[in-house]
Amino acid sequence: MNTNRIGAALIAAIAIAVAGVAQAELRIGYLTTLTGGGAILGNQQAEGWKLGLEHEGWTKDGDKLGGVETKIVYGDDQQDTDIGLNAARKMLSQDKVHIVAGIVWSNVLMAVQNPAIEAKRIVLSTNAGASPMAGAQCSPYFITTSWNNDQQGESSGALVEKEGVKSVFLLSPNYQAGKDMLAGFRRYYKGKVIDQLLFKLGATDYQAEISRLRAAKPEGVFIFAPGAMGIAFMKQWAASGAGKEINLYTLAVVDELTLRAIGNSAIGTFHAMWWDPEGKFPANDKFVKGFIAKYGRHPTYFSAQSYEAPRLIAAALRQMGGKFDENDLVTLSKTMRKVTYDSVRGPFKYNVNGIPIQDWYKLEVVAGKDGNATIKATDIVFKAHVDSYWKECPEAKRY
Repeated sequence: MNTNRIGAALIAAIAIAVAGVAQAELRIGYLTTLTGGGAILGNQQAEGWKLGLEHEGWTKDGDKLGGVETKIVYGDDQQDTDIGLNAARKMLSQDKVHIVAGIVWSNVLMAVQNPAIEAKRIVLSTNAGASPMAGAQCSPYFITTSWNNDQQGESSGALVEKEGVKSVFLLSPNYQAGKDMLAGFRRYYKGKVIDQLLFKLGATDYQAEISRLRAAKPEGVFIFAPGAMGIAFMKQWAASGAGKEINLYTLAVVDELTLRAIGNSAIGTFHAMWWDPEGKFPANDKFVKGFIAKYGRHPTYFSAQSYEAPRLIAAALRQMGGKFDENDLVTLSKTMRKVTYDSVRGPFKYNVNGIPIQDWYKLEVVAGKDGNATIKATDIVFKAHVDSYWKECPEAKRY
């Protein structure tokens, strides 16, 4: 028997096997909140995600994303940590996903990231930005298309400080993100914080809080209340008439979707955000027009940052020549942090902890030409803002 031929055949077989690994199917689990009070946010996230996939040429399992055949499974965390953790575990163990994407709530993120990162799988947040993930618990397997929580609070605090507001009353739900937002606010606001209240996550009755803050007589109120919480607060705020006496600064309360429920009572309020709804960037123009065509309404920043996720993955896969090794996902994660692509936010880059370094805008709710409330960017709060925790990220975990 010719041993040279056997050797050549063996080498060819190994080469084919290696190529097969390189061309493995990419599997992504998208975890969000599709039912319950938090679904108003989760569904916006899912809409942006699906539009991003379509714009990258993916519409069904087996289609290619960035040159790689891709399968996607979905999970509903129902705004519950245990349910979200169980959904993620199923994705990892049964569906064998390489990426767990999505995640609205920071408490869910903190639960999900442990099993995912231990399995050396990528966690791609499209919303939640718990502060430990930017600092001491950072990982080369973690990246986000949104922000670190504190950055939202920091931009809000810097805005209120810049406006010369001498005293504020702070309100936020009692969970990881709520605490991060207030910590960020205090980091940049140098005036007097008269009081701070943490209310129950999912609360819808704010009569006691509004009465207490009115009695305190601050010049301004800052509230972080995502989803149905914010809508309920705004309706009760308007009914109380407090807005005639106190400037209201919000976070994750007023957006293009919630304005439908809140109405013109939001006029005169302010907030800070990384996304300018009317940003003059080609990718943003394509996103906004595509979203309106598909869903019949203007997108929110929740949809915008989720739209970015499949586009980021696709850009990284193209950079890798349409190949990836499912046993070396840190290379894909690293490429995602380094690759450039046309973003809805314009040019930006990632920090070594996977958090975007990006601009933050002052957004004001004003009366549009038709008299209805609309959101306009009227100033820039931060240019290329860097999160406050990246130096706590251990050197060995930076990319």
